Amino acid sequence: MTLTVNGRPLLLRLSLGALARLESQLREDTLVALVQRFETGRFSATDILALLTAGLEGGGHDLENLDLGKAEIAGGAVEAARVAAQLLARSFSLPTATSQPTTSACE
Repeated sequence: MTLTVNGRPLLLRLSLGALARLESQLREDTLVALVQRFETGRFSATDILALLTAGLEGGGHDLENLDLGKAEIAGGAVEAARVAAQLLARSFSLPTATSQPTTSACE
């Protein structure tokens, strides 16, 4: 998943460690509660910023040189919220049948 920041498309990924930090930082007891917060529209700008920052860190970006709070995000706050919610949802989606490795008993 990508987010265009200051004119550059940047890859976002959430690691398990990032999710654990988000639980603590966003004061949720479980990851399910964090997902439900986004699904029910009870998220804040702070939540969006925390999720995107974690995703950018997981994508290997140097956050010291990127002040996301002051950056220009293509699509503005609405796009930032959409990407944050989608990033979180994808972290909990099951792989599709085409992406699962297949094995054959005949091999």
